[in-house]
Amino acid sequence: MGPVPDLSERAQACADRLRQADSVLLASHIDADGLTSAAIASTGLARAGITHDVVFKKQLDADEIASIAAREFDTVLFTDFGSGQLDIIAEHERAGDFQPVIADHHQPADEETEFHLNPLLEGIDGASELSGAGASYLLARALEDETDNRDLAALAVVGAVGDMQAVGGELVGANRDIVEEGIEAGALEEGTDLAFYGKQTRPLPKLLEYASEVRIPGISNDEAGAVSFLQDLDVELQTDGEWRRWVDLTDDEQQTVASALVQHALKRGVPANKVDQLVGTTYTLVEEPEGTELRDASEFSTLLNATARYERADVGLGVCLGDRTGALDRARKLLQNHRRNLSDGLQQVKSKGVERAEHVQYFDAGDEIRETIVGIVAGMALGVEGVDPDRPILAFAEKNDEETKVSSRGTARLVGKGLDLSVVMREASQSVGGDGGGHDVAAGATVPAGQEEAFIDAADDIVGDQLE
Repeated sequence: MGPVPDLSERAQACADRLRQADSVLLASHIDADGLTSAAIASTGLARAGITHDVVFKKQLDADEIASIAAREFDTVLFTDFGSGQLDIIAEHERAGDFQPVIADHHQPADEETEFHLNPLLEGIDGASELSGAGASYLLARALEDETDNRDLAALAVVGAVGDMQAVGGELVGANRDIVEEGIEAGALEEGTDLAFYGKQTRPLPKLLEYASEVRIPGISNDEAGAVSFLQDLDVELQTDGEWRRWVDLTDDEQQTVASALVQHALKRGVPANKVDQLVGTTYTLVEEPEGTELRDASEFSTLLNATARYERADVGLGVCLGDRTGALDRARKLLQNHRRNLSDGLQQVKSKGVERAEHVQYFDAGDEIRETIVGIVAGMALGVEGVDPDRPILAFAEKNDEETKVSSRGTARLVGKGLDLSVVMREASQSVGGDGGGHDVAAGATVPAGQEEAFIDAADDIVGDQLE
């Protein structure tokens, strides 16, 4: 039956079709959700004895689909994309180029195909209840023969967390069912802990200084303040001259720091509802060593995103498939470089500021921030001084001489009021001769160079209509 009964029939039909193939070309997106989707699907295919190759695409457009069609494969499995491009894929299917099988969670185009596994087709929210990795997991479970693929639930959770599907810090809906299977399989642990990124790897002062989840005056973005706060506590902060990490603390020590953090935040005027967000749900991959990026779903997803943003999806896939030497070493170097670039990008936004239209705010990074990371910088910018957290942010970066990449980010609160950036980016970009899409809280587009102002005007109008 699988963990999500409403999708079992679709998953089984897709699995049966894949079993009939002599070989399969697996095509996937390159972000954390796409990489985990590919790893889950590839493992499922391998365990079922199905020969396959894997190819990654930064975006799936007509040219990329044509390049896939030119490969000598009768069956193509698309993971974490394909639904939104179904109109183009269906043309190739009708031409007899290949049989598509799709495991995706994005908004489908107005076209149909027989083997299509997407939560939206059964009334399940693809932005918050099931990720691309989750759809691939359901497919892998349907491919089971002698093997038990529930261990792959851990990667599905990494994909969902990387795709920003944690609602109020917690996975819900069909994602929740996958979490429970991962716990039953001994691959996952779920707990309640400090909701800061970097608990496995960051030294304590950096953990607090860089925490952007809740802004705490005197600690957030304040190195001296973070150190001073910790030194006032009855906690051993260093071992052999090295700062300890959160994961190195005993339960009692963690409780001491967390309680002091709450008191400090309240004294500094942080609203009680924000203080509540200091603690959240955590997902631990129990098979991975403590103190590594791979132990925590959030840190794992960030590591994967770092490989994807620098065109090294092969490295991210290697890590997902268990390479703990070469691939992991390369991924860590890419992450180091990624963090430096994000820090530089955020600093640029802070120094130059953002501009405001009536309903949106925006900045144009030109060629100073890579188009592959400008969306992440935009999301981080929503937490800094001078940027309105109650207004969607658009970020522009040069893609090439002819095209500009646009990324958008919102908040769960804005989505609750009616914001859907997927619609905003698609409709606004198409109105100026481009295209786009994504999720309600985060989406992207490509527009012709020179059309940025017209795009802003169109996006501003659409956001105004959504939030009125």
